[in-house]
Amino acid sequence: MAGSNGKQKSVRNMVLSLGVTVLAAGVIYLFVPHEDGEPDLPRVDYRVELLTARRAASYPVVAPQGLPDSWKPTSVRFKGADFDAWHLGFHTSAGEYVQVEQSAEKPSTFLEKATQGGRATEVTEKIGDRTWTRYTGGRYDALVHQEKGATTVVAGTGSFEQLTQMAQALKAE
Repeated sequence: MAGSNGKQKSVRNMVLSLGVTVLAAGVIYLFVPHEDGEPDLPRVDYRVELLTARRAASYPVVAPQGLPDSWKPTSVRFKGADFDAWHLGFHTSAGEYVQVEQSAEKPSTFLEKATQGGRATEVTEKIGDRTWTRYTGGRYDALVHQEKGATTVVAGTGSFEQLTQMAQALKAE
């Protein structure tokens, strides 16, 4: 009999220990902050890269002017050794991504990368003094403007209205 009573106390103590551990873990979980939304991406200052690109590129480098403050610049690159490739990425107020890509690379090669596999449609639109062609079917929808010496792509997960808003804001000054 004495052996059976010791086993019962041992099991009881184990269950109590487990209960205390689960309770402590629950309290810790409640008081540790949780991020349920998307991470807050830092705003980047792209002025230095833009000045560098405008001095070094073989074409007029564009950047947006007059976008709402809620459009947050989150990425920027200029690769002079890689066909003067210019990239500027934004997160919109609606949580979508819109980027500007420019390059002096052969258009067919550049467009495959910049539109993430998109294909030209029959739809064109005049935005400012430029004619843009819509691309769809890839990872991103895109607006593409080709001119002598450079191709400009406005692409992203945003709607065509958001892509048009970006294209309207682009200036080469």
